[in-house]
Amino acid sequence: MTDSFFLTRASCLASGASLCAALAAFLFAASAEAADRIRIGFPELAVQFLPLPLGEKRGFFKEEGLQAEFIRMTPPVALAAITAGEIDYYTAIGPGVAATIRGVAVKAVAGFTTGAPFVLVARPEYKSVADLKGKAIAINTYGSPLEVGGRLIVKHFRLDPDKDVRFLATGLFESRLASVQQGLTAAAMGSTPFEFFAAKLGLVLLARALDLFNYPASGLVATTKKIKEKPDEIKRVIVAGVKANRYIHRNRDGALSFLMEWLKLDKETAAASYDSLVKAYHEDGSIPEDGLRLIVEESKRLGKVERDVPLTEVEDLTALREAQRELGIKAR
Repeated sequence: MTDSFFLTRASCLASGASLCAALAAFLFAASAEAADRIRIGFPELAVQFLPLPLGEKRGFFKEEGLQAEFIRMTPPVALAAITAGEIDYYTAIGPGVAATIRGVAVKAVAGFTTGAPFVLVARPEYKSVADLKGKAIAINTYGSPLEVGGRLIVKHFRLDPDKDVRFLATGLFESRLASVQQGLTAAAMGSTPFEFFAAKLGLVLLARALDLFNYPASGLVATTKKIKEKPDEIKRVIVAGVKANRYIHRNRDGALSFLMEWLKLDKETAAASYDSLVKAYHEDGSIPEDGLRLIVEESKRLGKVERDVPLTEVEDLTALREAQRELGIKAR
């Protein structure tokens, strides 16, 4: 294709500008038509899921011969859709791991964040996480990543998440903030920029998961069928995601512009969100083992699974290694 392109380009230069313009339009249309179309599910409009949509917007998928469509789906719906072949990938690693342990034929194939943007906010009379002993913490739904994050945070501060605190499902972030304001709960869990909305209501930030432990919330989950049949496609998606993470680190203004557009944030909130999370977007696509083990253990707890679950059961890094070699990245 390269040789024919240059031969045609030489001919068009000899024939005039109008022919060149027509040829360029034809080649662009042919290129777009040739792109492999894929569908990627994501659970919510949140900063941890920024890399892949940004990668599509900034042309990194196009560079890999892909055209991605993003569909917002809850984990149960997404996992049913991915196994039915209605979507190609899902971006939430935690629900993917939990499904794998239950026997669903999916695995995590890459990670785009080392940590999760979970935050714990409270009324100002609570000065530390330890002060929440005996109190209620608002979450969105039971068994959600937010509850998992809340359990890990209180456990980090030596509270027993089963005995020392109570998690109360109150729904969307507005409801969680209202529950704290009205005294129904002492604190609430959320994902950045949750803490900035909370601060405007006089609430205080008690803990940020990103500062305490690795927890790879965002990445890429694929079926074992996809892993077997289309490893090159998976590799190209991973390459596009790593390129997006590099862009996030190297082009703050561009990343902020997309954050404002995608999450409908004002510039101040987008900037604060970016600055608090930029270190989580790592540039090699790996899944931190300690963080993945946390996800596995919490998934076992929720599923009442007692058997040992090796990490190889829930992840397949074959395509990632190929992507890293192509990008000149030394595997960890």
